Amino acid sequence: MTVVAPGASAARPQLIREINEKVLLDHIRRSGPISRTELAGLTGLSKPTVSAALGSLERTGLVHVTGQRTGVPGPAASLYEVRPDAGYVLGLDVGREYLRGAISDLAGTVRARLSVRTKAGDAMARIQELADLSTTLATETGIDVTQLSQTVLGSPGVYDPRLDALTLTGRLSGWDSPATLAALRDRFGTSLMIENDVDAAAIAERVHGHGRNVDSFAFVSVGTGIGMGLVLDGKLRHGSHGVAGEIGYLPFTEGSGSDQRDARKRGGFDASASAAAVVRAARRAGVRGASTAEKVFAAAARGDAVAAAVVAEEALLVAKAVCTVITVVDPELVVLGGGIGQAPGFLEAVSQQLHRMAPVMPDVKASVLGRESVVAGCLAAGLDRSWQMLVGRVGAQG
Repeated sequence: MTVVAPGASAARPQLIREINEKVLLDHIRRSGPISRTELAGLTGLSKPTVSAALGSLERTGLVHVTGQRTGVPGPAASLYEVRPDAGYVLGLDVGREYLRGAISDLAGTVRARLSVRTKAGDAMARIQELADLSTTLATETGIDVTQLSQTVLGSPGVYDPRLDALTLTGRLSGWDSPATLAALRDRFGTSLMIENDVDAAAIAERVHGHGRNVDSFAFVSVGTGIGMGLVLDGKLRHGSHGVAGEIGYLPFTEGSGSDQRDARKRGGFDASASAAAVVRAARRAGVRGASTAEKVFAAAARGDAVAAAVVAEEALLVAKAVCTVITVVDPELVVLGGGIGQAPGFLEAVSQQLHRMAPVMPDVKASVLGRESVVAGCLAAGLDRSWQMLVGRVGAQG
């Protein structure tokens, strides 16, 4: 005997309407502009059901008619798409030297973008600069910060729930203090979401770069710091403790560029293969003008044999790390990012080493997304979260 709770029969049609609206909204987001007939064909819903659901979505301000399709048999069909101004997403990238940010509308169009050199001497000053940057971007977009449906901050480190703080934050002084996270929440409110910066770059790679249509890939960033974003079965993986991809802690400390203090604080591989390590190794080897890793690579490209040896050692270390990833998760693709990872000739040097040591050889490519990749990934993550929230409200508003 089936027992129906009081009011269940009345609630059932409402639940069905809510499900239909969510399904249509998802299709419009992914395939719009799109007609009622096309939506009916994609979803299997009847045209009257589609019309009723579209009317509800129009009343809630989530979709609108954007035009008509002509040139086909029959009357012109109205085309529906997401209302771009139904929400806005703020993406921020917090670095040691630069703060970058952008605002996109709900359709994914970037409305404003800005990069500034930070002058902050501590965590609280950096948070104030992030808030100022956000206000400037909102003003350029023509909105108030209260209209932001989601804010995503790409930051070094991982969240530790036991401490309620970010940990493994690398070279950002004071960023691992619980007071920092509390201040970020106070500034940006409940819409704040924090994503590891390299993971954010991996999201950007999946949405805009070589990772499109690839189910499993590793994004390996080598630059000021070292990290990895890992996408398996189409999903970004964080691991049980949030440290999946923290390859800076691989126990690779050999090489003339290693620094034991850095190794203890930031990991052995980071100490041996980050940009600072390349500079240290080049100076010890006697490379002139080795003030940055970029200059070391430039010297190697000009034919400086000593600089070339430093670059070769760097390629060997990175190849060892990538080989480790290959043997553990066997990705279809490895993407090299960061200032060193994208340096001219570095991809070829790493690939040559991998051919010697790896049991299998995945595709290995250099990212083409550049310095805005973290912000792009934050925007993509924020759009997904915003849609989840908006879809969740459809039934309540309907």
